[in-house]
Amino acid sequence: MEVYRGIPVYPGVVIGPALLLDTEGYLIPQRSISASEVVAEFERLKIGIRDAAIEVRSNQAIIAAKVGTQYGAILGAHAQMIEDPFLLGEIESLISKKFFTAEYALSLVMRKHIKEIQSLPDARMALCVTDLFDIEKQILGKLIGQRKEGLNSLNEPVVILAHDLSPSETAKLNTKLVHAFATEAGGRTSHTSILAGALEIPAVVGLGRFISEVTGGDIVIVDGNAGLLIIDPDAETLRRYQKTQTDIVSLDASLESLRDLPAITQDGVEIKLLGNIEFPHETKHCLDKGAQGIGLYRTEFLFMGKDAVPTEDEQFAAYKEVVQAMGKDRPVVIRTLDLGGDKLSAFSNLHAPEKNPFLGLRSIRLCLRNIGLFKTQLRAILRASVYGNIQLLFPMISTVLELRQAKMIVSEVKEDLFEEKVPFNKDIPIGTMIEVPSAAILSELMAKEVSFFSIGTNDLVQYTLAADRSNEDVASLYNPGDPAVLRLIEMVVKSAKHSNVALNVCGEMSGDLIYTMLFLGLGIRQLSVSPHSIPEIKQFIRMVNLKDAENVAKEAMRQQTARDVNNYLREQTRKLMPDSLMY
Repeated sequence: MEVYRGIPVYPGVVIGPALLLDTEGYLIPQRSISASEVVAEFERLKIGIRDAAIEVRSNQAIIAAKVGTQYGAILGAHAQMIEDPFLLGEIESLISKKFFTAEYALSLVMRKHIKEIQSLPDARMALCVTDLFDIEKQILGKLIGQRKEGLNSLNEPVVILAHDLSPSETAKLNTKLVHAFATEAGGRTSHTSILAGALEIPAVVGLGRFISEVTGGDIVIVDGNAGLLIIDPDAETLRRYQKTQTDIVSLDASLESLRDLPAITQDGVEIKLLGNIEFPHETKHCLDKGAQGIGLYRTEFLFMGKDAVPTEDEQFAAYKEVVQAMGKDRPVVIRTLDLGGDKLSAFSNLHAPEKNPFLGLRSIRLCLRNIGLFKTQLRAILRASVYGNIQLLFPMISTVLELRQAKMIVSEVKEDLFEEKVPFNKDIPIGTMIEVPSAAILSELMAKEVSFFSIGTNDLVQYTLAADRSNEDVASLYNPGDPAVLRLIEMVVKSAKHSNVALNVCGEMSGDLIYTMLFLGLGIRQLSVSPHSIPEIKQFIRMVNLKDAENVAKEAMRQQTARDVNNYLREQTRKLMPDSLMY
């Protein structure tokens, strides 16, 4: 049994067979055979090795004829390795002694050699590792043949293991068959992690290197509560996690009774709980969990994985669907396009490649550079505004001038729609994200320009601490509890209160239970979180006395390090809710 600790990004426990997305791309659904099948499995293995070697030698001849025998010799060496009798003997030994299938035995043997080579200090050995992965794929291709499983052709539940997943790859996952995923790379607030929440797939990221330790078809456990990946669990661990799965179902059932109750503190202060969504169908989930509206509709996911920019009518239909589902009274905050950084699309050629896209032409900057794209989206949003309580939100505003430019474009679009006699809400509320330090520092000035603020903690933490949120190498620096981040949040809260501007917190930090008392104590009265977090956040709020929360916030603000802040807040949270799975 191997245990890896990473960053939990969506809760839940899943037990299932592994599908390695970054290596062979093959699902090995069956790991064992009966004793009577051993001889037939030997024969199948030998045929698979023979056919793989024949194919490689055929490719060798083609390459040699095209570019020279010296290059063809590389493939010749592959063929010799495939036909190595020592390799055959190792695989046959596992088949005869452990009754493993040929595919599973092959992968175990190859991963053993890969692990041995990776432990050597000589960097040149990395080429050998690549060769071994390639040989494994070639033989598996012959053994499994047409049973190779792409993500679009899965026919049984799997757990995806990968070095990393892009947001577009994650968005395409079939949630009926992909029950969890775990990645070597990634951070808590990468957009891949956010999508895991949107799709409700238990996930752990930032685990570090583990791919070479697992074979396709291995039974693995993804613990999205504790941030663990367990490979080949022993019997006791398996039983314990099966019980945990049962406990989670019971907890969810107990929280269901809170759906229609208000999130009101012990001393009678109501806190508004809204949902964050990426896709229109999530509105139902928000309502099922008791959300009082949509606090953040991330519209860029309408654009990702597409071959062309969505038309005005396509966008209008998506926005209209959401606002009609939420009804006339519940707010729907639609954030304009936030492409860039780790959110790329098939049409990311809107601008030239950048060395540092997180600090480049992303989000509102991209929209202000592509006015046609921006106006199309604004037209769709404004047209949908007559069907409910839509509020317009600009992302990544860093200066007052940017904010004014964006508002000017809105005014131009309104004039166009008015001339065309297209109905829209002329008084649609306009807000700005506070997610870069400059916006927080200038929040008193920005409050004069907008109806509301929405603190985007994901980027605010990233830019305040200069730590790429998707880079596992600096994951320890990316910490929402850092005193610098808390001071900026406190500054924004004071500016909003002074100017009587509505304030929402919509980043992942708002859905982390340990920060709830801090936010309440600072004076925040609205939180927008992933739908799955709403019931437990609500349950906790109903246990809190506001005076106690204010004292907790004061003490937290006195701490000098993120570790001290988080330890203190976790301790205070456990006093009220010791059995929570959320921290």
